[in-house]
Amino acid sequence: MKAHDPRLERSVVLLKPDTVKRGLIGEIISRFEKAGLKINAMKMVWVDADLVAKHYPDEKTYLTTVGEKTLKSYAEYGRDPNEDLGTTDAYEIGKMVRKWNMDFLSSGPVVALLLQGLHAVDSVRMMVGHTLPRFAQPGTIRGDFSLDSPILANQQKRTVKNMIHASGTVEEAEFEAKLWFRENEIHAYKRVDEDIMFE
Repeated sequence: MKAHDPRLERSVVLLKPDTVKRGLIGEIISRFEKAGLKINAMKMVWVDADLVAKHYPDEKTYLTTVGEKTLKSYAEYGRDPNEDLGTTDAYEIGKMVRKWNMDFLSSGPVVALLLQGLHAVDSVRMMVGHTLPRFAQPGTIRGDFSLDSPILANQQKRTVKNMIHASGTVEEAEFEAKLWFRENEIHAYKRVDEDIMFE
């Protein structure tokens, strides 16, 4: 079996409506390009409910994990989730968060990117920073441009506005690439700096 070439790894990045509305598209894309990541596909779309529902899986294990993360935030702040959410059931909370995520991603234009490069999934996630902006390090995209709080978001019954989605695993990236792009929208080419960086 031929070894996987880490230079060919791909990651799906979604610049969410908050990024688009704040006029930060070019700033963020330039960071990826300067780091050596190649844009294989890019488009601006206003996503419909069907696509968003496929992007955020309606699976009990996944939703329970999302709910558990929310409950952990409440515990860290010494707050009662019942006051804001009306429940302490992780699965039920996960379903709420999924709906908020879906509502937000379909609330305005999204810029979808398919990036390729050396260990693209891990590289992109390091550049993007922690999912919760208040934990994102300065120098990361979320650390430099976002400052939302999960507690405030939950009180307002909305998603955390964290600007950007990045594939979490190679397998997730492969699924998301097929979900967000048709084959004829994906382009192969060589950047002029590839020989300098990788050979």
